[in-house]
Amino acid sequence: MIFWELFMAFFIPGIVGYGGGPASIPLIKHEVVERYSMVTTEQFGEMLALGNTLPGPIATKMAGYIGYEAAGIPGAAVALFATIAPSLLAMIFLLSLLYTFKDSPRVKKMTLYIRPAVAVLLGALAVQFFQSGMTDAGITHTIILGAGSLFLFERTRLHPAFVILAALLYGVIFLS
Repeated sequence: MIFWELFMAFFIPGIVGYGGGPASIPLIKHEVVERYSMVTTEQFGEMLALGNTLPGPIATKMAGYIGYEAAGIPGAAVALFATIAPSLLAMIFLLSLLYTFKDSPRVKKMTLYIRPAVAVLLGALAVQFFQSGMTDAGITHTIILGAGSLFLFERTRLHPAFVILAALLYGVIFLS
């Protein structure tokens, strides 16, 4: 019974909590504190505070913690799955719909129009990262990392994971 309650406590906020984390927190609180009494209001507040200090989505962190407290590792797995299930099901449905109409001229035109917008968004993100790097690490280190990464990508065709690892090592050695 506890697994079903865990599933429902996190599945329902996942369905109706449009916007993710901040929008679903009150819904999760209602389910785990008021409806199923898995934790107290004070415990929920402490989990929320701790969860906000860690990287990643707040809903999955809270699901893992509450699920583990309620039913151990299987409970954490059930709560985590219930948190991601609504998005997973929506993506499967929408991708199957898109795949069905992939040869449609309208879908092809739509993807043609989306590509420039995605490129601009990625470019803006790259500029923000570059500015942040210049502010935090300094212009010299930013240029060395940028030029070195470009060289490794274009000349040696090194896999991006290894380029990121090299940049991390550079940061550990020269910036710490």
